[in-house]
Amino acid sequence: MSRYEKLFSTLASRNEGAFVPFIMLSDPDPDTALTIVRAAVAGGADALELGVPFSDPVADGPTIQASHIRALSGGSTVDSALSQIRQIRAEFPDLPIGMLIYGNVPFTRGLDTFYSEFHEAGADSILIPDIPVREGAPFVAAAEKAGIDPIFIAPAQASEKTLAGVAKYSKGYIYAISRDGVTGTEKESETQGLDEVVANVTRFGGAPILLGFGISTPQHVADAIAAGAAGAITGSALTKIVDAHLDENSKPTPGLADAVTAFVSDMKAATKRDD
Repeated sequence: MSRYEKLFSTLASRNEGAFVPFIMLSDPDPDTALTIVRAAVAGGADALELGVPFSDPVADGPTIQASHIRALSGGSTVDSALSQIRQIRAEFPDLPIGMLIYGNVPFTRGLDTFYSEFHEAGADSILIPDIPVREGAPFVAAAEKAGIDPIFIAPAQASEKTLAGVAKYSKGYIYAISRDGVTGTEKESETQGLDEVVANVTRFGGAPILLGFGISTPQHVADAIAAGAAGAITGSALTKIVDAHLDENSKPTPGLADAVTAFVSDMKAATKRDD
C-alpha cells in the first residue's frame, strides 16, 4: 500500500477525515519552513502539501503569491526545495508528502529527471496546477515511471469529460476545488453545494477527494467532511499565520511554531465525523 492508501484506510477506521496543510518551502528561509512543517505535524497534520516557489503562480491568490516572493527573495531554488523534502522525509518516514509545483519546473528540468528527483527526495505525489488533465498524458507517464502519484484538479464547474479524466489519472487523491477562482481566504469556501461538488467527482470513481480553495476555518473543514470529501487542504489561512509572525526583515518572531500547531490542531479536530 502507498502512504496515501495507508492514511485513508487508517482514517476511515477512526471515522475521521484528513487535514492537509499547504506549506511553502523556503518561506521565508529553509530552516523556518522546516520549523513550520514540524509544528504542523505536531498539531496533527495527516499529510503535507508542499509548494516549490515560482515567479508566476497563476493559481494562487495574494497571500500565497507573497510566500512565493519571500522564498524567492531569500534565494530559494528547486535544489534547496529537494533538500528540504529529504529532511522532512527523514524525520517523518510514514507521512504522505504531496507537492504543488508549477509547470515551468518540469519543463525546464525535463519530465523524467523532474519526477525521478522528487521521488528520490521522498515525495509521494505532484500536482501541477497549470497543467490541465487534457494536457497531462506525458506528465502522467513520467510520474508513474518514477513512482510518483500524479494529481489533477477537479474544478467546481468542470465538464463531465474533464471530471472523468481527473478521476482516471489522479492517483493518491483528487484535488477538488470548493469554488472557482484562485487560492485564498479572501473568497471563502462555498459551503452551499459542496455535496454536489463532491458527488460530481465521485460518480466517476477514482481516488479519495480532498477539498481545497478557501478552506480557512474548522467549520469549513467540517462542512467538507460532511459533504463526503475524504479531507480538506488549507493553504492561505496558514500562510497568513506565518506572515503575521515575520518581522520587517522576514525573520520569524516568537510564537510562530505554537501558532501553527494550534491552528492545525483546531482544523484537524474538525475532521472527526459524527457517529
